[in-house]
Amino acid sequence: MKPAFPLAACAAALIFGGPAAFAQQSTGTIAKAVGGYSFDEAAKESPATKDFHSKDGHLTFAIITHTAGNGFFDPVYVGAKAAADMIGANLVMLGSEAPIDDIPREIEILNQIIQDPTIDGLILTTPQVGAYNDIVKHMLDQGIPVATTNSFDPTIYDRDGISHTGQSAAAAAIGGAALAKCILDKGIEKGSILFPSQTTAGNVEVNTRVTDAFQATVKALNDAGKLANFTVDAGPDQIGIAVNDQDIAGSIVTLIESRGDVVGIFGPNGAVTPAIVDAVTQKKLENQICTFGYDLGPKQLEGIGSGALSGSLGQQPFLQGFWPVMQLYLQIDRGVAAANLDTRAQVVTKDNVSTVGKRYEN
Repeated sequence: MKPAFPLAACAAALIFGGPAAFAQQSTGTIAKAVGGYSFDEAAKESPATKDFHSKDGHLTFAIITHTAGNGFFDPVYVGAKAAADMIGANLVMLGSEAPIDDIPREIEILNQIIQDPTIDGLILTTPQVGAYNDIVKHMLDQGIPVATTNSFDPTIYDRDGISHTGQSAAAAAIGGAALAKCILDKGIEKGSILFPSQTTAGNVEVNTRVTDAFQATVKALNDAGKLANFTVDAGPDQIGIAVNDQDIAGSIVTLIESRGDVVGIFGPNGAVTPAIVDAVTQKKLENQICTFGYDLGPKQLEGIGSGALSGSLGQQPFLQGFWPVMQLYLQIDRGVAAANLDTRAQVVTKDNVSTVGKRYEN
């Protein structure tokens, strides 16, 4: 048997010789593509990219959301701006000014922006199924690429040809399971668990979140042999107990007072969850009941700190702005289309809240 030392010495020589020595001695170095071209040349942007569509010497992308007034989409815009700056593109950032879903306003803005001849790519949220087909078709008919983000419409025009960046609604099940675990860990033996929601908002994705979270809570309690002790209420269709859009916090206070035995609440979006924080704070129930919800805006972070919110699901919204911009660029420059990105879900509680939001990401 030959001693292992010469082989080890050879490896050490390659490592300590630095990159140049490694490149000279390694037989695995790739100098050019199999097709004969250099990688340096192939990595360059196409000379035609900056003159795509508007032919004004630079790319201009627009991103429009359905609620820019509650802070959730702030890191989405930050992510989009970071990506646009990386590729040297102009970015137009627009959105409904309201702190709750305002889909008619979003559509009004969209119908204005698609008439702008300088726009080379469009990013939009699509919370209401079937409401955006004409807008998307108008852009695609002009050869302008479209990307959707945050909320998913499975029926949108040319769905298979359009990329989507966002969190699957099924991720809400993680929050539902966390809610049940919180209740069980506290040793609570009975009571009502409520799933308030804006059921009249027409947001199918939010409705699905409620259903998945509800079912996960029910399963976890059932697996623990405790389900019969609790009233788990997500409304007659399991898409949420309807709340008043104009006073969500007041609606939740009324629910707490009328039920009298509430031990858990789950909010499915960035409008209901802050209202849960306000309602629990008003009732002085911090750290007494289990409360979970969505997103990591200022109110959610405040609630996690005070105990009014046990935890919230982060959607990593920075990615929901960053990737759509890059997707539009890749589609224009490389012909890469419909590359979806699932931003997943992270449960953020008092134990790990200090690790998120370091640079506007959450």
